[in-house]
Amino acid sequence: MTDFWRRRTARLQDRGPSGLSLMPWLLMGLGAVSNLLQGKIANPWVGAIGILAFNTLYITVVIRAFVESRRDTRLTWALLGTLTALTFTLAIAYGDEWLLFFPLLGLAVGAVARGGRRLPVIAFTLVAAVAVVTFWKDDWDSFGIVYGTFISTMVTAAILALHSTVRQLEATREELARTAVEKERLRFSRDLHDLLGHTLSVIVVKAEAARRLAPRDLDAALGQITDIESVGRQALTEIREAVTGYREGSLTTELDRARDALTSAGIEPVVRQSGPPLQPQTEALLSWVIRESATNAVRHSGATRCEIDLGGTPERVRLTITDNGRGAPDTGTDSLSGSGLKGLAERMATAGGTLTSGPGQRGGYRVTAELPVEAADAPATAADTSC
Repeated sequence: MTDFWRRRTARLQDRGPSGLSLMPWLLMGLGAVSNLLQGKIANPWVGAIGILAFNTLYITVVIRAFVESRRDTRLTWALLGTLTALTFTLAIAYGDEWLLFFPLLGLAVGAVARGGRRLPVIAFTLVAAVAVVTFWKDDWDSFGIVYGTFISTMVTAAILALHSTVRQLEATREELARTAVEKERLRFSRDLHDLLGHTLSVIVVKAEAARRLAPRDLDAALGQITDIESVGRQALTEIREAVTGYREGSLTTELDRARDALTSAGIEPVVRQSGPPLQPQTEALLSWVIRESATNAVRHSGATRCEIDLGGTPERVRLTITDNGRGAPDTGTDSLSGSGLKGLAERMATAGGTLTSGPGQRGGYRVTAELPVEAADAPATAADTSC
């Protein structure tokens, strides 16, 4: 039973206030009904019709006030205006207990006018008019009616506006949560694509090399098989790191892997590196570019030489990877229109950099990445290695 009431309470909280929340206040009109039944007023049939009309208008206006598509419409305001005129007519005609309809009118006005710039003007005008009528009909004894009208108008408007704001904040929080989940899924899919694409390409190349070497050089073939085992184990570690989101690429490690993959595919790697030490975030992004470009060269280029040039200016670091192969990849998944280089281009743009790719000046294919330098104060280093 406890779980049942807990779930029921949660459902009621999710619904929030509705028009039914303001219905019990109609009991304030019982004094007028009592006067009517006791024959204390003239023209009781007119009074009965007035009470029936007031209740009908009040219920209609309040229900419409809790439907956002109907609250701020001409019909709702027209009904509220009719309710206001009827309330003042009954109060002026009968006074006494009939003045208690004014706080009810305040509830309806607050529900309809909440959250709008017109609320202060409407509330002040209503309270001033109620004060004039109540002081005229019942002197200062009815000051509580004026105060009650003011409180019912402003408190109702404030509570409902606050509830609407809370609901909007909850919707925004849910949207932010969904966006965060989508970004994490995108990050994971990109990392998995880059990791597996490179790793599987290296495994395929080394497996082919082992198959070719096996008939004539068993030791060399076994060396390639050992490399396949090492690459597979390293891939498992990187995938685990990608899942937990802690993986950061090491530029030196990635350059070594690129050399090994290119060499295994029969492509001569030439690496030139200069400039100050880089921040880990910058190295990680450039490592992804090297990994993706080397994978594309192994898969699609048919090249015999691949140059990796890392340098730039004191403000920006520049990475250029050029091969002498057949040109642009013929598969969309590894061009800027696909999920490989396109995903890297989006990451680079987020970090304030750029990534471009296309035919090289002397043929082949060229990938250029630029990022702002976020380097520590250290003397520049230079290296030129050719494998």
